[in-house]
Amino acid sequence: MIDHVGLRVSDYPASKAFYTAALAPLGYGLVMELEGVCGLGVAGKPDFWLIGQTPPAAPVHVAFASENRAGVDAFHVAALAAGGTDNGAPGLRTHYHPSYYGAFVLDPDGNNVEAVCHRP
Repeated sequence: MIDHVGLRVSDYPASKAFYTAALAPLGYGLVMELEGVCGLGVAGKPDFWLIGQTPPAAPVHVAFASENRAGVDAFHVAALAAGGTDNGAPGLRTHYHPSYYGAFVLDPDGNNVEAVCHRP
């Protein structure tokens, strides 16, 4: 089981604003912040960290679980409103499995960020 993951970002304030807005529909919020580093999470547990002032690595893919498809839709809207770039509108991705419902956006550093619901 993964406890937490850190993502290096080139523009910490922009990435913090993007992720705070984009992940809010999934229940995520800012849990902890140190100088140039913050942890976002659900219910007080920071499990997704943004690490500023370091060169970003090659773009990565990260997916966040949603309890329902409405959360995936709301993530996509919020991420685009926060400056993300569409990389796949909400919808079924049956090539993964029959109930796979996901949406994809690119963050300010070009990382592919997804919200996914596996429920029918």
